[in-house]
Order: sequence, then C-alpha cells, then structure tokens
Amino acid sequence: MVVLNQAKRLELLEKLVAIPSVNDHEQAVAQFLHIYLAKYGISSQLVQVAPDRACLVAKIGTGTPCLALAGHLDVVAATASAWQSDPFVLTERNEKLYGRGASDMKAGVAALVIALIELVHAKKLPKGQVRLLLTVGEEMEQAGSKLLYEQGYMQDVDALLIAEPTDLKVAYAHKGSMDISVISRGKSAHSSMPEQGYNTLEPLIEFLYQTKKTFLKVAKPDELLGNATFNATVLKAGSQVNSLPELATAEINVRTTPTVDNEKVQALIELWKNKLNATGAKLTTTTYLNKVAVKKDPDSSLVHLAQALGEKYLGQTIKKIALAPVTDASNLTLDKPATFPLAIFGPGNQSVHQVDEYVDKSQYLAFCELYQALIVQYLEK
Repeated sequence: MVVLNQAKRLELLEKLVAIPSVNDHEQAVAQFLHIYLAKYGISSQLVQVAPDRACLVAKIGTGTPCLALAGHLDVVAATASAWQSDPFVLTERNEKLYGRGASDMKAGVAALVIALIELVHAKKLPKGQVRLLLTVGEEMEQAGSKLLYEQGYMQDVDALLIAEPTDLKVAYAHKGSMDISVISRGKSAHSSMPEQGYNTLEPLIEFLYQTKKTFLKVAKPDELLGNATFNATVLKAGSQVNSLPELATAEINVRTTPTVDNEKVQALIELWKNKLNATGAKLTTTTYLNKVAVKKDPDSSLVHLAQALGEKYLGQTIKKIALAPVTDASNLTLDKPATFPLAIFGPGNQSVHQVDEYVDKSQYLAFCELYQALIVQYLEK
C-alpha cells in the first residue's frame, strides 16, 4: 500500500521549495525533514555545522551492506523580480514545476525521503541498511559533506548514490575545484611620485600571468575528464586613477583532474608566490576551496542498475557520463578506492541556478518510484 500518494509527493516538494534555504541558512529545511520523517516512524538526527546550519542523517535497516543516499539542502539565491512566479512557491506550468531548488536539488531530496518512507511501511528492505545524508553548503564550500566525512558517516558505506540533477544521465566521475585568493600588499603614493610607494597591482598581475603560463605547460588532458582549467575571475585594486593602490586582490578558480591534480596546482601557486616575494613583492595566498576530482568505477553494479531502472521508469536510454561541476562526492568518497560504486543520478535538468528553474513533474514522480526499486535491488544483490 502506498503511504504517500501523488498529491502528497507533490506537497512534500512544494514545502521544501517554500523554505528559502540559501547557503548559510539550511537549518529550517533540516528541521522540517527531521519532523517529517518522524511522522512516518523514521528517526533522524541533526548534525550541527554552524549556527543556522545543520545536516540531517537518517537510517533504515541494519547490518551490511550499507548503501548511502546523499543530497544537499542548500540552494542558490533568487531575485524574485526576474522570475515569472515567486521562486519560493512551487508553481506548475505545462507539466513543469518551477521554483528555486526544484531541480537543484530539492526534487532529488524529496524523492529520496519518499523512497525511505515507502520502503519502511511496505517492509520491503531485504537486508542491510540505507543511510540518508543531507548536507549543507554544497553550492559553496561543502562544509556539510566535509563534516559528515570527518565524523565517520561514510566509513562503513559500501556504495553511494547522490541525487543531483543529471538530465537523465548517470555520472560516476567529475572534476575537482579549487578557489584561491591572492592578496598583494604595498604602499600608496601619488601617481606623479611612484617612487614613494609600491604599486601592488604589478606583482599581482605578474603572479597571475606566470601561474597561468606554468599551468598551461603541465595541463595534460585526462582521458575521461578532459582539460583542467585555470582562470582568474575576480580582480580588485585601487580607488582612484592618480593613486598607487596599497592593496590588490584576485581570486582564481581551478578545475582539476587526476592528471593535473590539486597538489600540482598548489605547488605552482607556492612556487610563484615565493619567487615574486623574493624580489620584494608581498603576496599571500589562501586556498579556501580544495575539492579533488572524483573518478570511480563506470561498470559498477550500482551504475548499471541506475541505467537499467532509468530505462524502465524514464523510458529512455541512460548514458554514463563524467560531470564538470563538483558534488559532495569530493568529500564523501575520500579514501574510497577507484572500484567504489558511485552513481550520481537524479531528477532535474540544465535550468539549475537559472531564473525560472524547474523540474519536469513526470520525472520527479518517476524518481520517487525508481529510487525505491534501486534500493531494494541493490541490497538484494
């Protein structure tokens, strides 16, 4: 007997979208799901990350194997005036459900929660356990998945499904990401008397030029993930044209691969910082996001099962891919071998982060069924 019918499944997604859990403010949605799961007899716990920020962890079943299901609770900000409808009110138009997070990734979170509730009440869990890991900060610094990893929630996990929106494909790999801030300090002076000061822009520009040049020399393409990329994306200095700036800052984003990994990038950052500082510059660097590339088994039973069930419930062939964006897998699969079963597979499309983000209604409802079948069949095997 179905516990949550179609109307209740849509209502759950509607309630999740209505909670504006923009990064740094995810606790309300975690508390809502804590109460919601308890209503159906599933206990869960909040894992505090910071004030107003909490992950949620729940479990059904016992023993081994352990299948983890992961999703994130945060969404990116939305400017209401740009939307056709209120971004925090789930709105249906032409069989599409519009709202901030509808695709990324509250539809995936809702489908996972529904799957757990239905399996518990149908008593269909054959053996082993399912662990639900809902994180904070995935869109930014991934503080939630980092804390869950550090606290051992992945230690005994045998396979991981992440319900990120994948546009009807299943991923088993993605690039890494590094965010690096660079500060150059000097001394302000009138531009007519530059010898009385030190222009902080000059060593900073040299640093950006030399690090990019060195990066391009070592940036061999990865056979699966393609080229690593290195881009200075933010540059700030000075307040008026006739004064030398005493402070200049830049931010760099690097997308890494196994062939051009985070350690190599960090080494070249340190190399050029030290070289330029030896000539009189005062450069400091901080790597404030450092997520490694992920490449797991493309032929794992979990990936094949996701493909088979995708074809059954979604009515089309599901391709295997590698993603460009980073996911919580960077933290959650740390120390897991290359053979570890990972499938990134969930409802949603390329409208993520955009104005009028949406998820197809039929796709969301299909994943509510698909995840139940995937859990049962994976644990049976």
